[in-house]
Amino acid sequence: MDRKLVFFFIAIYSIVAGLGYFLSVDTSVEESAAVEITTSYIVQGESLESVAALVRAAGGEVTHELGVIRAVGATLTQAQANVLRTHSDVQRLYGNGSIEVAAKGSTGGGNDPNGDGGNGGNGIQETHYPTTVLANNLHTSGIDGSGVGIAILDTGLWKHDGIKYDSAGNARMRVVYNAISNEVAVNPMNGNDQGGHGSHVASIAVSSLVTENGNYNGIAPGAHLISVQAFDELGQGTYADVIRAIDWVVANKAAHNIRVLNLSFSAEPRSHYWDDPINQAVMVAWQQDIVVVAAAGNRGPAAMTIGVPGNVPYVITVGAMTDNYTEDNEGDDFVASFSSAGPTYEGFVKPEVVVPGGHMLGLMPSQSHLATTYPEFYAGDKYFQMSGTSQAAGVVSGVAALILQANPGLSADDVKCTIMATARPAVEGKGKNISLAYSVFQQGAGLVDATAAATMPVADCANQGLDIDADIAGTRHFGGRANQDANGNFYVMGSDLTASDGYTWDESYSSSSGYMWTNGYMWTNGYMWTNGYLWTNGSVNSDGYMWTNGYMWTNGYMWTNGYMWTNGYMWTNALTEMASMSSWVNQE
Repeated sequence: MDRKLVFFFIAIYSIVAGLGYFLSVDTSVEESAAVEITTSYIVQGESLESVAALVRAAGGEVTHELGVIRAVGATLTQAQANVLRTHSDVQRLYGNGSIEVAAKGSTGGGNDPNGDGGNGGNGIQETHYPTTVLANNLHTSGIDGSGVGIAILDTGLWKHDGIKYDSAGNARMRVVYNAISNEVAVNPMNGNDQGGHGSHVASIAVSSLVTENGNYNGIAPGAHLISVQAFDELGQGTYADVIRAIDWVVANKAAHNIRVLNLSFSAEPRSHYWDDPINQAVMVAWQQDIVVVAAAGNRGPAAMTIGVPGNVPYVITVGAMTDNYTEDNEGDDFVASFSSAGPTYEGFVKPEVVVPGGHMLGLMPSQSHLATTYPEFYAGDKYFQMSGTSQAAGVVSGVAALILQANPGLSADDVKCTIMATARPAVEGKGKNISLAYSVFQQGAGLVDATAAATMPVADCANQGLDIDADIAGTRHFGGRANQDANGNFYVMGSDLTASDGYTWDESYSSSSGYMWTNGYMWTNGYMWTNGYLWTNGSVNSDGYMWTNGYMWTNGYMWTNGYMWTNGYMWTNALTEMASMSSWVNQE
């Protein structure tokens, strides 16, 4: 054969063989990718064990055991997810989306460079908020939260002396649980807070640092702490991690005397309150008599901006007020503009109360994410100034601990009732012309009075008309009294009370002048706005909400923004919307 022809055939063969090789490689890569691509889900059913078995039978991997909501976290291929969606024993399949705890920015390198968590030699500053809520009066009488456990579900805790030791000098860290890795630290002094948010909130609740004037920095300096980390140093986590954290708290309540659970994050609602998986876990915690304190959110001052889990009707949802940088003058205080306002989409009036949440000083490691992102707000070697309803939630968690030390037999409902009944609303005018400066949709029952709450407990005024057992079981769900008229004004149904009584609101907001907080205001109709009503069929029909007690609002809830989840929920395919534990807001 001609030499040239031989070389020609060899060249053709090489090209064809090579092309076949590359085609086979590309095909195998595509096939491999199709097999290996998985997504994280939350699979809910009759029990943890049954859905775990179903996931494994479908070929998926169980990543989280979420018994608190009868579910598991799982990684599934699209085909496996489709199989589970159609299985009769699977109630719901949620995408396990991410949530974040703070505004994004440059990252820090960790905790205190010295690694000792000490005071660092700088002076201890006055924090003022214990005085604003009158917790300082209780401290002098020996009520400091001793014996009460507060679980901080957040980014971790810095082991600074003010956080590490209680008011008696004893180590207060009972346990450190990381829900991301599902591990309990061998030593409770281990673990840190590279994000900074958790330390800030915890120090507001419990810091035992004492100023030259003898004032504690924190609300409940004698309480002990349970650190439950569900967010990383960038402030990010997932629904499954948060639910696993709550599950752990419920399971370990007795072991660590966990009476209070602080949830300083707020996600925009994407379903009715009972259909959100985080809210389901939160309701179980409340059912187990854990006082859950939730941030209202930082999306105010607009109405209907209360977030998850603050939209759960049972919990204590906290809004923020500010002293206007004049801590000695109550007359110029106002509700912070960023503080989210009610009502919820189900018609519940929220928040329940307000407390300081503006320019709050708290402990934070200097190399944490927040401190390095906003260095202009880092004061000295340990204090960070931050505003938000996250910080306000920390205040109320501390107050709840004070109440429970003084009255250990109170139920979670009683603690909520007591905090509301003894609050001081912001008012304007004098004598017979006195009226509320803010509506119940903005300030709830008013500014918390820790002294009155701890010394004058009140029962049977919170969560009336609700049934948490039925709510969790899914047999009954509830709505509140709030509605919106044709002119866009929010009001409380079944009442002829007016704006001066705090029951009608045109969504206006003004902070041009401050107001006084008083305990002399008489609620005309008690707390009728806190009551809930049963849905007749557990769903929304074309006419809106029909109440079993005879109320029939022909137009239902007339939300002017067109809100309606016709099938009861509106989740995206993968829950990719971001939530914010403490979205950055300007100082107020």
